[in-house]
Amino acid sequence: MSAETQQAETDKPRGLREGMPKILPKRINPVLIFILIFTLIVAWQWYDTRDQIAGLQLELAKRLAEANTSGKESRNLATEATEAGRRAETKLSLLEAKLAESQSQQLALEALYQELTRNRDEVTLEEVEQLLLIASQQLQLASNVKAALIAMQEADARLQRLDRPQLSPLRKILAKDMDLLKAAPYVDTVGISLRLDNLAAASETLPLAMELRPPETGSSLAQAPAVENAWLKFLHEAWEDIKRLVRIQRMDKPDVALLSPSQAYFLRENLKLRLLSARHALLARDGTSFKVDINTSLDWINRYYDSKSEAVVNMLEVLHQLQDSQIGIELPRISASLDAVRNYRLAHERGNR
Repeated sequence: MSAETQQAETDKPRGLREGMPKILPKRINPVLIFILIFTLIVAWQWYDTRDQIAGLQLELAKRLAEANTSGKESRNLATEATEAGRRAETKLSLLEAKLAESQSQQLALEALYQELTRNRDEVTLEEVEQLLLIASQQLQLASNVKAALIAMQEADARLQRLDRPQLSPLRKILAKDMDLLKAAPYVDTVGISLRLDNLAAASETLPLAMELRPPETGSSLAQAPAVENAWLKFLHEAWEDIKRLVRIQRMDKPDVALLSPSQAYFLRENLKLRLLSARHALLARDGTSFKVDINTSLDWINRYYDSKSEAVVNMLEVLHQLQDSQIGIELPRISASLDAVRNYRLAHERGNR
């Protein structure tokens, strides 16, 4: 019975309830009860499942929103990374191009350096050869050992500045020739040549022996008394004139040659030529000709010139000093050094081709 029916039955008077006949309820079907319970359970599960699905949908929507946001950020980061990669690739390309350019410049600089080094070596070898030629000329033409030694030392200094190990044999040959020059006797060729030039220039003014005159004696008129009359004065003057007509002179060398003006001129010129010839023999290292010219000059000066003159005395003294000079010395040659430099230069040029 339902609750309303029960409530109505309760509300009826008791007598009526008692007088009415009793109606027994029907038996409840268990199947219906099971269906009802099952329905309630299914409804509850459906409701609970719907709530769970709604929660899951909310959670899924939230997760999807977060994933969408993360995806956008990832896409932005990917885009930025792509742009950064492109910029890095561009920079890398530029760096590779600059590296290739720098390598090309380095190769060009190395080639230029090698060319400059070769040119420097060639120029230095040419300078060394020229210095050795100058040294050889100084020895052969002027016999100037000092100048030749200076030129060879400068050539060795040029080779030393190159700092090449392969130049060591060449420097050894130079050192050997320099030692030979240092051991050679020293002859002051330049000094002797200058002294001969000065003697040749002074020979034009040397006084000849025939030009020597005795000192003038004092006139006796100056010693005559002031009170002497005119006739005596006239006689003294006449006597003085007569004495001047004849001159008596004492000569230490009775064989003094009397030369005419033309002969005196040629004598001076020949003496000058003899002195210049001695200078030429000095430069040619011809000791025999040098001594012949000096001895001839001494003989002419002693025979024809005034030996009491100071200029003549000085010239004789210088000539005697030069007479004792030893100029016929055989000087060493530096052909070994010159040939070594030339051969090395030719080999160096062939190696660079």
